[in-house]
Amino acid sequence: MTTTYSVTAPVPKKRARPFENLFSRQSLPLPAIIFMIVVTQIPLILTLRYSLERWNLLRPERRAFIWFNNYINILENRDFWTIILNTLVLTLSVVVLSLILGMLLALLLNREFPGRNIVRTMLITPFLIMPTVSAVLWKNVLFNPAFGLLAAIYAMLGLPRPDLLADAPMASVITVIVWQWTPFMMLILLAGLQSLDAEQMEASQIDGAGRVTQFRYIVLPHLQRYIEIAVLMETLFILSVFGEIFVTTTGGPGIQTTNLSFGIYQEAFQRWNIGEASAMGIYAIILANIVVLLFVRVLRRGRHEGVTA
Repeated sequence: MTTTYSVTAPVPKKRARPFENLFSRQSLPLPAIIFMIVVTQIPLILTLRYSLERWNLLRPERRAFIWFNNYINILENRDFWTIILNTLVLTLSVVVLSLILGMLLALLLNREFPGRNIVRTMLITPFLIMPTVSAVLWKNVLFNPAFGLLAAIYAMLGLPRPDLLADAPMASVITVIVWQWTPFMMLILLAGLQSLDAEQMEASQIDGAGRVTQFRYIVLPHLQRYIEIAVLMETLFILSVFGEIFVTTTGGPGIQTTNLSFGIYQEAFQRWNIGEASAMGIYAIILANIVVLLFVRVLRRGRHEGVTA
């Protein structure tokens, strides 16, 4: 009787490689995180420091720490509250109007009709134009009281030529920004509509649901997440609008169209008051967070109500 033995070679121990833990999968996002900290947090810390100083570039010898006096001086200035109101009116108006128009255009483009791709490309074009360029086009081609298109139409009808940028400055600025940002809303909502289950819509039609009922109970609940994303992203961008105001009205007449971004620009680069401009920047961050939180609560409450219904 023969006995066989199996001999297994010893498994060599895995030698630890240098820097193995340093370059693990968990540390791959580390360079991006460090870059974001350097780009965002360091400027924020410097802004906080400057906001505690009395620092005007026209009088550099008077630079000194005054702690929270800049914040108090800004709150005591009546123009600041007008600027806050202008910022809120501008942001809410643009977001609501672009949401409504974007929804209508998305519903239109979600249907089959001849030349849909051409129409879609034409409707996306305003979003691809630079803000300053679009503001120049509206100011000179449409709003100009001497040779603008709207002035020519009024003259053909026997009416006096309007100067919209002087007579209705805030409405004119809102029109320019809505024209530019409506395609953004349209694209996001159109992506949501195209992900909607066609069988669900057909089943609702068989059950006798009309267009309004389908939109209220099927389409709108399906688009809630898309609406949240679009509204939040656009709100953050509209709160920092600058180019359109600078080109069309330069914040005027007076401060009727001055928002926080333009007010910070005036304080820093026209009055050279770095301290108060930095304090206004901190107020702008606080306002942006408050507006975004309010939008999130309203949208989520609407979603819960839609689910309950």
